[in-house]
Amino acid sequence: MNSEGRIKVAIAAPARKVVPEEMEFAINWLHEKGFESVFDNRLYSVDNIAAGSDALRSSIIQEYMDRDDIDAIWMARGGYGSIRIIDKIDFTKFMEHPKPIIGFSDVTVFHGKLSRLGIPSIHASMPHILANKTPVALQSLIDALTGKPLCYDFPAYPLNRQGSVSGIIVGGNLSVLYGMIGSNSFPETDDKILFIEEVDEYIYHVERMLYGLKRAGKLDHLKALVIGALTDIHDNPDPFGKPVEQAIFDVVKEYDYPVCFGFPAGHFSDNRAIYFGKTAELSISGDGCHFLQLLG
Repeated sequence: MNSEGRIKVAIAAPARKVVPEEMEFAINWLHEKGFESVFDNRLYSVDNIAAGSDALRSSIIQEYMDRDDIDAIWMARGGYGSIRIIDKIDFTKFMEHPKPIIGFSDVTVFHGKLSRLGIPSIHASMPHILANKTPVALQSLIDALTGKPLCYDFPAYPLNRQGSVSGIIVGGNLSVLYGMIGSNSFPETDDKILFIEEVDEYIYHVERMLYGLKRAGKLDHLKALVIGALTDIHDNPDPFGKPVEQAIFDVVKEYDYPVCFGFPAGHFSDNRAIYFGKTAELSISGDGCHFLQLLG
């Protein structure tokens, strides 16, 4: 925190490039809510589609991770690129003074790595699209940053498998998780609540990725499976034969742990914060679903 007690949030771009106009709303929003932003013109570096070279992006994130005066690191946007730099980062000093890394989508690479290191992180909206988020989603990010409870109620879904569990929640974007199987960035899933979400994929490929996780043993011993937004999922001209929700459920139907669809997080406007690496309570019934994280 600064001398006035304001939480200092560094903004870094681990993947695709951003421009100042995309950051303006989020920076103003941070200040209006009583936070202090930390960044410089390196944020707007360009190397083809990326926000600068791999070496530059990793060095900026390393700098912010190692600074004791930074309270959180907010990734500017996703896209693609985090997996190219994750192994360039030294987590030694960060482990002595950890701080949450915030983001979703491609930032799943960081969530997975931090999960393996035992460091919590925040799955939440990112600056470049913050203006499109609901007031509830925006408030949830503030709550996560300030240690207030995260409490969400959402409707039941016909394919849900009912039950109540308590456990540490991990996960992120399914495609990114699939690309990390077998690496030291894939989160441990045994006895965990696994959250997944997806965007702009075909039904058959969602199923294939889940079978990849299943065949690797990553779905065998979950506490629960939570499915967030499934946005812009496509079918082929020759129909796959079932909706994506049914395809997901069929992959895990042999297990007995609770499953719920429609969690309010992912690639859509109501992208509410989840504190990965911290305990969550999840209740799934025929009347609806309840999610609670006590962070204080």
